[in-house]
Amino acid sequence: MNKPLAISGASIGFDESALEDHTVLVDNGNIIDVLPTNRVPQNTHQLVLNGGTLLPGFIDLQVNGGGGVLFNHNPCIETIETICSAHTKLGTCRLLVTLISSDDATTNAAISAAIEAEEKGIPGFLGLHLEGPHLSVARRGAHSEHHIRAMSQADVDTLCRAKARLSYFMITVAPESVSPEQIEQLSSAGIVVSLGHSNASFEQAKKAFARGARCATHLYNAMSPLGHREPGMVGAVLTQHDAYAGLIADGVHVHKAAIKTALAMKSGPGKLFAVSDAMATTGSDIKEFELDGRTISRKNARLELSDGTLAGADTDLYSSFNYLVEKVGVDRSEAIRMVSSYPSACVGAMDYLGSLIPGHAANLIYIDQEARLMQVWVDGQAQLTE
Repeated sequence: MNKPLAISGASIGFDESALEDHTVLVDNGNIIDVLPTNRVPQNTHQLVLNGGTLLPGFIDLQVNGGGGVLFNHNPCIETIETICSAHTKLGTCRLLVTLISSDDATTNAAISAAIEAEEKGIPGFLGLHLEGPHLSVARRGAHSEHHIRAMSQADVDTLCRAKARLSYFMITVAPESVSPEQIEQLSSAGIVVSLGHSNASFEQAKKAFARGARCATHLYNAMSPLGHREPGMVGAVLTQHDAYAGLIADGVHVHKAAIKTALAMKSGPGKLFAVSDAMATTGSDIKEFELDGRTISRKNARLELSDGTLAGADTDLYSSFNYLVEKVGVDRSEAIRMVSSYPSACVGAMDYLGSLIPGHAANLIYIDQEARLMQVWVDGQAQLTE
């Protein structure tokens, strides 16, 4: 019988809430206790760290690719394994693999691959995020206009059947392309309905939230902006107290002043959290890749189509955490919640993900005194970092 793993020698968390001289006890992939180090049972395998900090593993709800591959190119379990492996090495212990608007055959293949990944327990896999195709052409961004269309009842039925076999399932839709009744049906089935790639008015967005939408996809980007007479979708998100919102914190997609504004405005149980919106480049050295026959180039920390349109992000959640702290000035403890407990709460996973407490999955990251990522554990298993 394997002995429990006792991880000590580092602070647990930051600032006033940090625990000193405490140990995280791990067994069978779960945290079974967090206790003073002088009370650790002798029948354990001891891992003593050299200072630094232990933090909960990060959770990313929008990951299009990584490790040189894009989910859209080949939506199969092998692609999911490659993406998850690339991101776990960078501190993300759970992710929603994300499909950008595509045709029905590719979407169905993505759903099947996600179901298989859950059944096989692929390390790092949390669930599926379908970003489109029920979006606004006017705010499509890098999504191909060819794939964008209104939602049908057949689509609703397909999505609800998929949710019955997926623990965590998010979809991004535009209120212009789905009806309030469809949003209510999808939400009632347990699907996390997120609003994005939309030119909706403030009232349209508020109506969608009232019918069950609970999140917004990459706040500010690809949505009607905040105006003083028409607050748009941005205004609806920031004033909807129970709505969550993902945010790309890479210094490219959203100005740091806009992040500060959003953080100052957002109140209530719905929180802002960071997403990477990572593409194939994350965790790899590739310089370009294809999406729907169009070349996306990597240069100066940007991913662009030939016309300069941003096409996903060249980042990861650990980089996002550092950007929030160092450039935006977010308190470190709050920044950690933005990459762990807040996304967990958004998808309803707070019963076992997002914190270092007994009963949660043993997803941890260890950073040294210089904030360098040194080690990652996924379900209690150490991962090689880069």
